[in-house]
Order: sequence, then C-alpha cells, then structure tokens
Amino acid sequence: MRNKKGFTLVEILIVVVILGILAAIVIPQF
Repeated sequence: MRNKKGFTLVEILIVVVILGILAAIVIPQF
C-alpha cells in the first residue's frame, strides 16, 4: 500500500487544510 506516487491520508489532510485557510483568506476580499 506504500507507494511514493500515491498520497497518504495525512498528506491529503494537510492539502485540504491549506486550501481551506487560503480560501478563508481570499474569498472575503471579493
């Protein structure tokens, strides 16, 4: 199950959190 091309759940979670923070910062400016 461990392949370097796949994303782990932790990596997906980190990306989602970062995108959520960026969205929370950018969206109110419009």
